[in-house]
Amino acid sequence: MQPMELRVIAGSDMRKLLPYPDCVEVVAEAMRAVSAGKVLMPLRQIMPLPNRLGALGMMPGYLGDPECFGIKLLSLFPQNPVVGLSSHLGLYMLCEARHGRPVALMESSVLTAIRTAAASVVATRALAREDSRVLAVIGTGEEAASHVEAFQAVRPFERLLVWGRNPVAAQSLADRSRRLGIAEVRVVSSVREALAEADVVCTVTSSPDPLLLGADVRPGTHLCLVGASIPSSREVDDACVEMSRFFVDYRESAMAQAGELLHAIREGVVTAAHIVAEIGEVLAGTVPGRRSDVEVTVYKSLGVAAQDLAAAMLVYRRATELNVGTLAPV
Repeated sequence: MQPMELRVIAGSDMRKLLPYPDCVEVVAEAMRAVSAGKVLMPLRQIMPLPNRLGALGMMPGYLGDPECFGIKLLSLFPQNPVVGLSSHLGLYMLCEARHGRPVALMESSVLTAIRTAAASVVATRALAREDSRVLAVIGTGEEAASHVEAFQAVRPFERLLVWGRNPVAAQSLADRSRRLGIAEVRVVSSVREALAEADVVCTVTSSPDPLLLGADVRPGTHLCLVGASIPSSREVDDACVEMSRFFVDYRESAMAQAGELLHAIREGVVTAAHIVAEIGEVLAGTVPGRRSDVEVTVYKSLGVAAQDLAAAMLVYRRATELNVGTLAPV
């Protein structure tokens, strides 16, 4: 038996190995692969814990180019930020596809935060108005900060509006964001106030109930719905779903886990045909994205295994080239 070595990569190293501009490009390519049928992605599995404090999440997948497969194992504990921990803690195991050897083990909360924000940038570049200048972020957690950083690194905005339930957390996010060179950063008092000015809105909350109402959305707005990832949670109401040109990352996962869409379908407001396309189809040019400056577009982001794989493979290759991480015999 040949000995195996596993490269263990810490979250602090991953931030250096996975800059947003590069992650955006590999995520865009991964989403094209998703819509071209070049991936295998069983639906994410969630196992709630009996103590009701959290759950175990599992996301396996296979990517055809670069060929690899792997699995993300996550502890999902929503109250962790109160004690200074990420709500998504876990590991990603990456395997090469020729012999099936595990080649890398990496911290997954950083991987998830960066690739999720990168996916929102990909969708916004494809669906938002080109003259969009004002970004609103609804939520104040780790993913909110990652979204601001990703946009300013790849698709900068002139103004940022921040809203959160916790005013202290909202102000902290605003203060951090000012260091990125945004001309104007402001904490707003309500989601409605944010919607009155924003061209692009990213919802990155853990709210189980709608925070954003369709009646408050201006014509021409683009929305990235990121926070709700289970059927029982939704960040926007049925009116917002109905009024929008609705895009998803992956149809199969959207029809199983996109709470906003599923609620609107159950209420008879829309049907499954309301999904215009996967974002990969827009990127490939087979389905048009935005058709006018007054259209409201929505990208429902659930996060898919192909995004993890593309980002993890980039991290692994760079770590190998630069000899970053710890080699552990297994």
